Amino acid sequence: MASSESSSVAPLAASVSLKHILLSEVLSVTSVMRKNSRWAMSTNSYGSFSDSTLASSFGLRRTRQYPEPYISDRASMEQELMRGFQELRRLVKDVEDIRSLPLTTLLGPFFSIIRSPLSTGPITSAALTSLHNFFQCGLVHEGAILLEPALAELSNTVSRCKFEASDSSGDEVTLLKIMTVIQDTMCGAVGDTLGDVEICEMLETVLTTCCQMRLSEILRRSAEATMHTLVKTAFIRLYALNPEVEERKLAGNDGQAQQGEVKLSVSASVPMASAVSSIKETPTESPTETDFTQPATDVSRVQYGLPSVLELLRVLINILDPTDQAHTDSTRLTALRILNVAFEVAGPRICDFPSLSALVLDHGCKYLFQLARSDNPPVLQTTLRTISTMFETMRRDFKLQQELFIAFTIDRLAPPTAPAQAKSARPGTSMSNTPAPSTPKLGPLANIEDSEKIPSTPRLLVAPARGDTRELLLETLALISRHPTFMVDLYVNYDCDMNSENMFERLIEFATKGVYPSNGQEYLPQNSQYLCVDLILAFINHMAFRAEGHSEPWPESFTSPQDLMQTKAQKKLVLTGAARFNAKPKTGLAFLEENKLIYADSQEPRPLSLAKFLKSSARLDKRLLGDFISKPDNLDVLKAFIGLFDFKDKTVADAMRELLEAFRLPGESQQINRITETFAEIYFASGPAEVKSQDAVYVLAYSIIMLNTDLHNPQIRKRMTIEDYMRNLRGVNDGSDFSTSFLLDIYESIRKKEIVMPEEHTGQLGFEYAWKELLTRTRTAGKLMSCNTSLFDLDMFKLVWKPVVSAMAYAFITFDDDYVIERAISGFRQCATLATHFQLPDVFDYVVVSLSQATGLLTESLPSQVPNFPVVDVEGQSVTVSTLSVRFGTNFKGQLAAVVLFNIVNGNGNALREGWTQIVEMFENLFFNSLLPTRMLQMEDFLGGVSTIPLRRSQPSRTQQRSDGLLSALSSYLMTPYGSSAEALVPDATDSDVENTLCTIDCINSCRFDEFYAQIMQLELEPLVAAIRAFEALAHERTVARLKQESGDPGFQAVDEENYSLPYDPVSIFLLETMVSITCQTPAFIEDVWPVVFEHLSALLSTPTQYSILLIERAVVSLLRICLILAQKPSLRDQVYVSFDLLARQPPAISSAVAEQVSAGLILIASKHQDIISSQTEWNVVFALVRSTIGHPEASKQAFEFILSLIEGPTPRVTVDNFSGLVAVLDDYATAASVATEAQQQGRRTQALNVTNSPIVERGKKAVDVLFDLKSFWGSLSQTTNVTGWRHLSLPLLSSLARQSANTSREIRHTAVVHLQRIILGPHLLLNREDQEQVEELFNRVLFPLLDELLKPQVFLRDPLGMPETRLRASALLCKAFMHLEAREGSKADIRVLWIQVLDLLDRLMNIDRRGQLHEAIPESLKNVVLVMNATNSLVPPSPDETEDQRDDRQKALWAATQERIERFLPGFLADVLRPPAPAPAPAPAPAPIPAAPPVPTEAVTAT
Repeated sequence: MASSESSSVAPLAASVSLKHILLSEVLSVTSVMRKNSRWAMSTNSYGSFSDSTLASSFGLRRTRQYPEPYISDRASMEQELMRGFQELRRLVKDVEDIRSLPLTTLLGPFFSIIRSPLSTGPITSAALTSLHNFFQCGLVHEGAILLEPALAELSNTVSRCKFEASDSSGDEVTLLKIMTVIQDTMCGAVGDTLGDVEICEMLETVLTTCCQMRLSEILRRSAEATMHTLVKTAFIRLYALNPEVEERKLAGNDGQAQQGEVKLSVSASVPMASAVSSIKETPTESPTETDFTQPATDVSRVQYGLPSVLELLRVLINILDPTDQAHTDSTRLTALRILNVAFEVAGPRICDFPSLSALVLDHGCKYLFQLARSDNPPVLQTTLRTISTMFETMRRDFKLQQELFIAFTIDRLAPPTAPAQAKSARPGTSMSNTPAPSTPKLGPLANIEDSEKIPSTPRLLVAPARGDTRELLLETLALISRHPTFMVDLYVNYDCDMNSENMFERLIEFATKGVYPSNGQEYLPQNSQYLCVDLILAFINHMAFRAEGHSEPWPESFTSPQDLMQTKAQKKLVLTGAARFNAKPKTGLAFLEENKLIYADSQEPRPLSLAKFLKSSARLDKRLLGDFISKPDNLDVLKAFIGLFDFKDKTVADAMRELLEAFRLPGESQQINRITETFAEIYFASGPAEVKSQDAVYVLAYSIIMLNTDLHNPQIRKRMTIEDYMRNLRGVNDGSDFSTSFLLDIYESIRKKEIVMPEEHTGQLGFEYAWKELLTRTRTAGKLMSCNTSLFDLDMFKLVWKPVVSAMAYAFITFDDDYVIERAISGFRQCATLATHFQLPDVFDYVVVSLSQATGLLTESLPSQVPNFPVVDVEGQSVTVSTLSVRFGTNFKGQLAAVVLFNIVNGNGNALREGWTQIVEMFENLFFNSLLPTRMLQMEDFLGGVSTIPLRRSQPSRTQQRSDGLLSALSSYLMTPYGSSAEALVPDATDSDVENTLCTIDCINSCRFDEFYAQIMQLELEPLVAAIRAFEALAHERTVARLKQESGDPGFQAVDEENYSLPYDPVSIFLLETMVSITCQTPAFIEDVWPVVFEHLSALLSTPTQYSILLIERAVVSLLRICLILAQKPSLRDQVYVSFDLLARQPPAISSAVAEQVSAGLILIASKHQDIISSQTEWNVVFALVRSTIGHPEASKQAFEFILSLIEGPTPRVTVDNFSGLVAVLDDYATAASVATEAQQQGRRTQALNVTNSPIVERGKKAVDVLFDLKSFWGSLSQTTNVTGWRHLSLPLLSSLARQSANTSREIRHTAVVHLQRIILGPHLLLNREDQEQVEELFNRVLFPLLDELLKPQVFLRDPLGMPETRLRASALLCKAFMHLEAREGSKADIRVLWIQVLDLLDRLMNIDRRGQLHEAIPESLKNVVLVMNATNSLVPPSPDETEDQRDDRQKALWAATQERIERFLPGFLADVLRPPAPAPAPAPAPAPIPAAPPVPTEAVTAT
């Protein structure tokens, strides 16, 4: 039958027959037996038979055999054992295929030897070896005859193996062989055919061996290894079982399980001798909880399944009970390791079987969590490993258990009573106040001062973990949290659960605080700090990975994200309300009502609404709750509160237990009375059995409270007995007694299980209460929702970003581990990415701030004066070796931080807001030390293009102002940032300093400042404004704020505050230039940026003399550069004139220094944007700015050309609005020539200024000529506008020419007089000759002031040689103007006053210098005027005959006034000029005549 052998037979069977192997094993066993002297004696009668089989076969009669006296019962047993092998030989002798024989027959002799107590260790070992070989060769196979009975007998045999103790080492080898056979049985091909009873027997055998502490370590370890293999095999079978079917079978067999069950104890303290002689001991008393209960044997035998696995799990878990003194820590260690193997193999599958899951969920977790407090390191380590495996494989079904463990672990690592504090400042580590948990813990929570924190349910008070224990707990926590979904799961399942603690926030808060050193800790980081950093970085890494799109969709079967977020928001309100209630109930209720957490349903009674909240909120102080509901004012709330309990079909003891566990019973008797009365009313309404009245319930409730105190108060020595209790309650049931069984049930219920009121106990009772609450919550908590989704990442990140970034920054700065530093760098990048992804600029700013602090490039304050750093030549390039470059070159972490920082901000500038301040601070520090790229060191203007910001000035004080513009301002400064002052010695740079500086330069190059600076110009509006504000704030600090600080310093009290000025500060110029450069290159956002920049510029220009002249010049240039952009925005054009006005109001010294830049900027703006200047006010501002540049030679020239372009350009821009302004500006240019000429004359220089040798005089003369040319615009302007031509056009121009007719420069003066005469006497004058008012204005505002000015001695002294001629021309002009305008025929105007004024002036002119030409010319001019006036009948002498005088009153008055006035300085003049007709009578004698003046040459009078 070799062909029928199974393919699973071992290779040994292919070459050696099974029969040969069997006989060989028989020979091996019998040989060992014969070696023993006892067995040797038995071999003599080996062949004798006790039965009469052979005799009967031949028909013979055998006589009765009597026992020989020398053969004992023991020898008889030995013979029987030996005979069994002999019979087996005979049986298989003629059988070709021994597989045709029953397996029980083949193995029977071996079983007998193993079971026999007469066997020695070697014999039993040999028999066990044979069994092992039978499994190996395939003799025991799935198709064997009577396999199941054989396996049952085998299980029974190895479980009851007995042999005499001999050599201990040899005996332990035998025990090892037992383990091997059991492993062959369960783990081999026939293992699946075993029944539950056999499995339990074998598992118990191996487990008992593992726990025998008197056995050697090797044996126990080997047995444990075997046990691990067996457990794997047993639990793997769960995957092949149907949970529903197995659970139904298990429930159906519960009633039969008590019949025929065998309980076998697992002992760990059996003496060595008994352990060897009998591994199994039958207990004499009731079995312990760690006994194996063998499932009942059914008639229809089935393969092993759930019952045996359940029994194994029950035994392992019961061994863990820390309160069971029958087991040692060593035994628990073994059970823990075995249980860990079970969880590793079938953890997820265990949860599919309710019976297994319930066992682990309740007692398993309970004992494991208690062992997690163990002080035994091996037990603690193994427990934590088992717990971590449990959560790794079953955490979806262990939601609240995971919460409890994490909370407990955090409490041990960071106890709330003494939180660790970092030695150094830790910005941003504060978390939002997370209310204390409601998860049941052991022991009451310590007092919390913060009124917003919620007292939690009892918490286990354990000592803080120290040393190895701390690291072990932390490593376990890190192991549990390694999943990408872990933090999301915490947030979703706990933080978004109304009844759970905010575990996510707590864990992150603990981890971030754990990065910092604890009190008294050494400076060197500990492993726990590394673990905390790793936990934080893993959290950030997983979130960043999800942000990249590697996120899972949220399952529809889970609670919707919207509901979870709403619960989270409501939870915050509930926690706040509970906290306020705990502080002051009235305040808390007001808050709850305000937020509609109570009284939201108008149809619901208010007491009921409040009662529901009080009963459902686990965050309330139970003591305060009991006190609140028992107050007289809250009786309705008390009734509603107790009415929420379901007392139906519950005993009064259970009802009281449920009620008193909901709140802390108050101490006042009246309050207790209200509670018991209300309870009695509601409980009696539920219809309890055997209770006849409400009063009876009332008495029972009081008796239960007293009984609970009496039986469990440690201060009471004499306890109440059942008899005492029954005696106290006689007749209270409405006059009758309660039944004995009724009261006994109450008594026993309280005696066995104390009513634990909230916040009352701290020890094991407290733990039991807390665990009970946890299990109650577990029934409604549901499964843990686990999904690697990104839906909640934003909310999570918002909660914890600040402490996370701070912790990473601290780790980066203080830790030296390359791996941690690399991870921290990655964390910074990921935080920056998340900040950009979530659009959280605050986060990005904080990352930048943290990294910038780590760079070492920030400084508290920079001095104004740059030290004389040495400059060396390296490969043809000048390198400045500064203090910063040397220090930063040795700071490797700082360099890393700088590179990481600028790699992060490069391309992410739009995410920056407040972080710009740190960026700019680093820029200014690098600039101060000559480490910035050349592009960032430049300043732009309108003249010289681009120049480099000088770092130092050569003279310590302000130089005397000169008038040569930009070159003047820069002449006092060194034009290169790499120059050195002659006032101080330059230190030498060592080779090491140069090398460190080169390292710094390499790092700066790696930071790619050029790219970043270019990206600033591409920023969006909000980050751009933030950047500008950062520059402005630092610039303000170095200028305006510093000026205010230093001028107000006590050391400067003696100094005139207005005259004090800040020294030259190159950093302030750098900040200004960079800010303005960015502004100019982002014109699209000028409307938002302009107010920030102008605030700083106006602050500088409001007190310009108190700053360095170069700073003010750069401020002026900056303002004009921005005005060029403002001019493009119609809405901002008014700001252009605000700026112009600010520039025009500068002090003369400042105006002269910046004139060249002002003129260049103004001309550029006006030429590019001609349309922005339209109104008269705008033109006046422009002309005022032009006027401020007149004192500067070069600027004056440019500005004058600009004015000329307005008048003489291809398209003249002369309008009514700017006409008067142009006249005023041209007048100023001519006046400037006058001032210059006068200054030259006072300097007594040999050569007078004239048009050929003085540009100023040339411009002055040109200005007068242009003034004259402006008359050509009168006609067009007067026709196109409604203005009065005379007053708005002619009069200003004539007034200007009149003023310039007294100019110090002779050329300008004479030119002005000529132009004035041409206009007044010419046809272009916009004067209505019939309007006497206009005529008078001409004389009073033009001619008379001119002559008044010329008559002044100081004016005459300006040009003594040329001034007489000017006076002559002016007097002639006066006379001609009067003749032209007033002495005309037909004029009816009263010219008497004006005529007298003319005569007054002529009088003064004639008599001012009797030796000059004027003395002779005036009478002649006057003569001409008089003759003309007479000819026009204006001045008519009286007739000789008074009766014939035909003059009117006007003529009479004019003649009288004229005669009276002329007679004063020219007596007889009128008589000579106007001779009357010869009178009839002789004339009266005339006074002696005054000699006449010589006649004035006609050409002098009529000269033009």
